Amino acid sequence: MKSLPEAKLIHAHIIQMGFIPDMFLETKIVIMYTKFGILADARKVFNKMPERNVASWTVLMASHVKHGLGKEALVLFYQMRLSGFQPNQFTFASVLQACTHLEALEHGQEVHEDVVRSGFASDVYVGGTLVNMYVKCNRIEDARKVFDEMRERNVVSWTAMIVGYAQNGHVGEALELFQRMPERNVVSWNAMIAGWMQNGYFEEGLELFRSMNLTYFMPDSDTFASVLSACANLAALEHGREVHEKIVRSGFHYNIFVGSALVNMYVKCATVDEARKVFERMPERNVVSWTALLAGYTQNRHVDEALWLFEKMPEQNVVSWTAMITGYAQNGHVDEALRLFQRMPVRNVVSWNAMTVGCTKNGHFDEALELFQQMQLTGVKPDSDTFASVLPACSNLAALECGKAIHGDIIRHGFQSDVFVGSALVDMYVKCHRIGDARKVFDKLVNQNVVSWTTMVAGYAQNGLVEEALNLFHKMPEQNVVTWTAIIAGCAKNGEFDEALKLFRQMQLITIKPDSDTFASVLVACANLAAVQQGKEVHTDIIRNGFVLDVFVGSALVDMYCKCGSLEDACKVFDSMREHNVVSWTAMIVGYAMHGAGNKALLLFEQMQHSGMKPNGITFVAVLSACCHAGLVDDGWKYFNRMRLYYHIVPEMEHYCCMVDLLGRAGCLDEALHFINNMPTEPSAAVWRSFLGACHMHTNLELGKLAAAKLFDLDPGNAAHYVLLSNMYAVSGMWDEKEKLRKLMNDRRVIKIPGLSWIEVNNKVHTFLVGDQPAHY
Repeated sequence: MKSLPEAKLIHAHIIQMGFIPDMFLETKIVIMYTKFGILADARKVFNKMPERNVASWTVLMASHVKHGLGKEALVLFYQMRLSGFQPNQFTFASVLQACTHLEALEHGQEVHEDVVRSGFASDVYVGGTLVNMYVKCNRIEDARKVFDEMRERNVVSWTAMIVGYAQNGHVGEALELFQRMPERNVVSWNAMIAGWMQNGYFEEGLELFRSMNLTYFMPDSDTFASVLSACANLAALEHGREVHEKIVRSGFHYNIFVGSALVNMYVKCATVDEARKVFERMPERNVVSWTALLAGYTQNRHVDEALWLFEKMPEQNVVSWTAMITGYAQNGHVDEALRLFQRMPVRNVVSWNAMTVGCTKNGHFDEALELFQQMQLTGVKPDSDTFASVLPACSNLAALECGKAIHGDIIRHGFQSDVFVGSALVDMYVKCHRIGDARKVFDKLVNQNVVSWTTMVAGYAQNGLVEEALNLFHKMPEQNVVTWTAIIAGCAKNGEFDEALKLFRQMQLITIKPDSDTFASVLVACANLAAVQQGKEVHTDIIRNGFVLDVFVGSALVDMYCKCGSLEDACKVFDSMREHNVVSWTAMIVGYAMHGAGNKALLLFEQMQHSGMKPNGITFVAVLSACCHAGLVDDGWKYFNRMRLYYHIVPEMEHYCCMVDLLGRAGCLDEALHFINNMPTEPSAAVWRSFLGACHMHTNLELGKLAAAKLFDLDPGNAAHYVLLSNMYAVSGMWDEKEKLRKLMNDRRVIKIPGLSWIEVNNKVHTFLVGDQPAHY
């Protein structure tokens, strides 16, 4: 029978003829209807059968499993047992498949007991389905026990066991079984190749594919899809092209799944034009192939082309909508992403997460928190990615109460042991300066990975707890370049420059390759120690490791040479940089200003503006400092006003401090005082300190006393203020006032810190205090 109408006609003819079918014929009719997927008619015939046998029960059961009706198949099995029928190997295989699809472990274990009692435990077919059932229920040890007890194994049971190991992350055990297989087929090769891929071993997967090509087995569509996934994840374009050639020779280039995998591979290798060619040659396309090309356009910043493709799609599902939203967000078009998100006909947790991540990564932290609240109101259940994406918004806003509320949601949804959510929680508490709470979360994590350890180490360092950071760092079971960079940066940030250099040397000894962030951090240490020789050695390492063209490393090198007094080397590095950012321009401007070349600093600032680079607040601190050292009062006012009026940068305390210093050094003390009194915010100790220094320079005791009085209130423990005023009293011959000031210092227990200097000898920085004895090296 080739068609359903023909089958029904035969059945009707049997009934019209008044023929009384026997059990064998009725079973055939049941089989006939199940073959065409008409389970309702098959069930009607089955229910009217006066007699049934194990074959009729099994046929009906197997057809329900085939059509995804596992629960109904289980009910049929229990009805069969209650009717007194003894299952055969095919019955057990069918019901075990139902348990597998439903991941119904308890039912599967009951059937397993029945299998043993019925004597089918050694059947190769039943054994294979038992292995598969335990694998799908994540009971890998039970699966292996069944596998080992099988007297006879076929390629199906071997493959099922390999798949089980691979899916549970035991790729080593999977490979060991694969190598022991007495017989393989293309399915077993595919299982092992896919196992490597699923566990992130893409190069090993490619190597196994090459081994497969040396055998007589021909790859199929599943093989090519897995291998293309490896090429995509490795961005191995040349390998991908070689696989593409094999696909064409094998005739699979017309396969819709292989075609979609090809599009994805070329997209991940950033060759969108080749992806487009494959897409256009596909005789048939599905939503996967459309979405793959769409993602390619968005990932490579072709947003207009992505939108054009999106609007042409014959079917837009939640995946394609999400890909478009992700693309807009990745390219910084958050408003467009939000508008598209609002238009989505259906949203799932992935689309909500994509929009939340987009807002967080683009600095729209309030919007990210609002989205999280809206998501909860719509009834969409958050997953681990949701919490990992919304917690950074709390971190960046230092929104402790909001973070605590989300922590409560995490516990209620059972994600408190998730390592990625836990790491995000640690970071949130760290950013909110609740280091104790961060440590509590960290200690409760069941599976601490290198990310969570690094987050905690960085958290201690960011909060000034360097000793705790170092202790935790040395306890880490595994360290990577990010961890080493975090601890080196933490030491440098907290003034532990020697320790930062020591750690950098240790890192090199264990052959962990530094990255751009590592070099930038260690250069900060060299700069602050004025360790120019060690800085030059780091410079050599930078060249050797291929980071000499990195704009951030280049900026750090410029800063290091400037602070070490080697302006010539700083200029060479700056001039050799292929591109400059605001940091590198600012570092060079600061360098000129530090070395008294104020006019060169201002000339470079003008060049920066002409290049189209927009200065920031730190740049203007450098520019005003240059004006200050060069005594260019008019230029200082010009740049201060340009910063406010043209660049709309709100002056901060450092800018006010520079202006006071500029006016004070030029002897414009009354103007400086007027400037201070008209500041929109309360002047800081640094502002008054600059003014006091100017009063000391120009021996203006009256204004100096005013500045000192302010400083005694704002920063009473700083001996420098007392010393400056004391010197002014001495110059004016006011010895009684000088003595009173010394008494005030004693009463307040203010201690003058002795002068400190350092020198670099034989690649080691030596520190000296005033009064130290000479040392010989």
